[in-house]
Amino acid sequence: MKTRTMVSTAVSACVVLAVCACGPERAKEDAAAKPSRPPASTSAKGPSAAPSASAGTEKPSASPTGNQPAPMTKERAIQRYEQYLHGLGHEDIDTVCEVAGPGAKKAQDQGFGPCTSTYVVVFQMISPEQKKALQTATVDPRRVVVRTLDKIEMPLEAVRSSATFTESDLGSYTLEYLKDDYYITEGQ
Repeated sequence: MKTRTMVSTAVSACVVLAVCACGPERAKEDAAAKPSRPPASTSAKGPSAAPSASAGTEKPSASPTGNQPAPMTKERAIQRYEQYLHGLGHEDIDTVCEVAGPGAKKAQDQGFGPCTSTYVVVFQMISPEQKKALQTATVDPRRVVVRTLDKIEMPLEAVRSSATFTESDLGSYTLEYLKDDYYITEGQ
């Protein structure tokens, strides 16, 4: 039980850091101030331009492709939360910090350390059984709470996995649509 409480506390602390560091207003301001990404090249200048035969087996990107924003839908919020859960299970720091870290830079500036080092500690606190379960965890859309399309709650009860998680293990999270995609902004 002590380890579970420590995992929950560490995960919640990381999410709280992201929430405190960069609320939705600041993130929207930052997105408006940042120039849009240049369009991806569509020219076929070599083998990398053609889709590979193994493209279907690669993990999906945690961010939208090209210069198109991700759709503001319940389904996309669920997809992003599943990416986060799978990232935790695989100890994929890039994915975890992409989804949970829109405010990580400001939290780092406030002395909490970068997302990458904070989540390394979290990874060490998750049991091997829990990591394995998180790798294939899914979210039951019927249990997701849509407050507005830009603020969607993922209660613990929505997580489907081969391991049982409690509020002290994993908790519930809120995802907000910021910077053209969904990000975890609150954890309970």
